[in-house]
Parts: sequence; C-alpha cells; structure tokens
Amino acid sequence: MLIIDKKIEGDSACFRLSGRLDTVTAPQLYDEIAEVRDGLKELILDCESLEYISSAGLRVLLSNQKAMTKQEGTMKLIHVNETIMEIFEVTGFSEILTIE
Repeated sequence: MLIIDKKIEGDSACFRLSGRLDTVTAPQLYDEIAEVRDGLKELILDCESLEYISSAGLRVLLSNQKAMTKQEGTMKLIHVNETIMEIFEVTGFSEILTIE
C-alpha cells in the first residue's frame, strides 16, 4: 500500500510517500504526478516514510526525472531513509537522482 500526500504551490509540487512503492502502487504514483507535472519547475518527493521501492518504483522515478529535465525543471528526493538509500546505491540511482 502506498499513501501519497501531495502539496502544490505555484510551480512546485511536493509528494510525501508512505508505504511501499512497488509493481502494484507505481502506476498510482506515476498517474498522480503526471496530472500536475506539466508546468512544474520543481518536483519534490519526500521519502521519509517510504518503506520499500521495487524496480517498478525506480522506473517511475527515472521517467519523472527525464520528464522534468525535458521541461527544464528539477526533481529532488528529500528525507531518504537508510533502507531506500541502500537500494539507490546498489542500483546506481544515487548517481542519477538528486538526493538531499
């Protein structure tokens, strides 16, 4: 289960993720971001309460990173916990994504 709490202010959006970002929930996150992504200059994903991320979840992050770069915006992940950071490091995503 994934709980998504989104907050949009002007051309910035923050999505607080809680739970599991996996094959079942990745399409939900993709759709929610896609609804508001056009026109954004900043996309923030708060991963403090994210417990797990699968390859499907990684694909959603990568596709949104590419989309934001294409529209000359930025995407960053904040409050990444140790478990999720380890997955990013093992997969090489820590080199691709902006993590603060």
